Amino acid sequence: MKLSIIILAAGQGTRMCSGLPKVLHTLGGRPLLAHVIDSARALEATDIHVVIGHGAESVRESFADAGVQWVMQEQQLGTGHAVAQAMPDIADDHVVLVMYGDVPLIRKDTLEPLCATAAQGFVGVLTAELDDPTGYGRILHHADGSISGIVEEKDASSHERGIREINTGFLAASAGALRRWVDALDNSNAQGEFYLTDVVARAVSDGVGVRGICASSIAEVMGINDRMQLATQERSYQRCQAEACMRRGVTLIDPERFDLRGTLAAGQDVIIDVNAVLEGDVRLGERVSIGPNVVLRNVRIGDDVTVLANCVIEDADIGNAARIGPFARIRPETRLADNTHVGNFVEIKKSDVAAGSKINHLSYIGDSSIGRNVNIGAGTITCNYDGANKHRTVIGDNAFIGSDTQLVAPVTVGDGATIGAGSTITQDAPAAELTLSRSEQQTRKGWKRPVKKK
Repeated sequence: MKLSIIILAAGQGTRMCSGLPKVLHTLGGRPLLAHVIDSARALEATDIHVVIGHGAESVRESFADAGVQWVMQEQQLGTGHAVAQAMPDIADDHVVLVMYGDVPLIRKDTLEPLCATAAQGFVGVLTAELDDPTGYGRILHHADGSISGIVEEKDASSHERGIREINTGFLAASAGALRRWVDALDNSNAQGEFYLTDVVARAVSDGVGVRGICASSIAEVMGINDRMQLATQERSYQRCQAEACMRRGVTLIDPERFDLRGTLAAGQDVIIDVNAVLEGDVRLGERVSIGPNVVLRNVRIGDDVTVLANCVIEDADIGNAARIGPFARIRPETRLADNTHVGNFVEIKKSDVAAGSKINHLSYIGDSSIGRNVNIGAGTITCNYDGANKHRTVIGDNAFIGSDTQLVAPVTVGDGATIGAGSTITQDAPAAELTLSRSEQQTRKGWKRPVKKK
């Protein structure tokens, strides 16, 4: 079967109340249209045509590398009109599947039977049963149960509005026949638009059977027209993500409070607490524990790592048996080796921390190379920026940095060196020696603290 897919993505989405084209709003951290294109690609289509209109340039720019064919719909005159814009580039011997850029949860498994139905010479229509079908076109049937047509709600009679089987909009048909039916559409209806749904009645009139396939999941066929629907679909998406993670062996303390906005590869016996947000490419080793309110973005974490509550880790590599947090921030280009400890209110940026080293309290480490088994005391900062350029701090193996130390880069602290607490180090500190900088302590005898006059 040669399959061509048309994705309708030209709508303005006025109910989103946004300057952003509707299909660029995000779900699971990615644009709505990205999810739809992924589903289309999974069907191994010969070609994918995306019909754009409102915000067309923004959509093109956002998907510059998508490898799809862009079709411009200058005026939004209805779904039938949109499909007609793409038909000239599709051969008659193809099957055409129509998809929607604002229906991001549709799955390959749901669409395959639709395409197979069209390949057998029928028109395939994806339907769903809703308790409240308000707003959707209703499926009409012949007495024998076959589909006779679809009526939009604004054109439906009171009896027809009582029908609970709705049209999801997804349709598959032979390209040659679809071209003929679309060309014959008119806009004699309540909205003055060219409805793709009228194709069904024309197929029946031509003696072509129309077969309905009922979607097993309501969530996957629901379109997004406003922010409330976007939020609802976000939770549906995240619930699916959570279930997939749990089936692979990940323990989620509360699946309803878990957000995966990218991909997760996890080893055995991983535990993730509530309100964790995982973005981009996240890889967790075995026996990793992620505390509550943690954000992980493009990170690789080794085995037996503990990340305590309220940490943010992005674009970083974490070695085995590391311990991080609570309230730590690990910024991009940071590499923590095995058995490192990073404690509360510590920020590390663009630094390498070798095995066994500890930065446990209230410190900033930026643009640094830290050796093995180094202890960095509370309140230590590397002064890496002079107002124009960044400079590097190097700390050798087994060094001890006392509390409240400022290391003014560029500077090197030798192996085994000790830096006295409260020092400002502006020159290299030699290995295995104590280096400190302090003013002389004084006591002023007889000094009286000022008091307010009564």
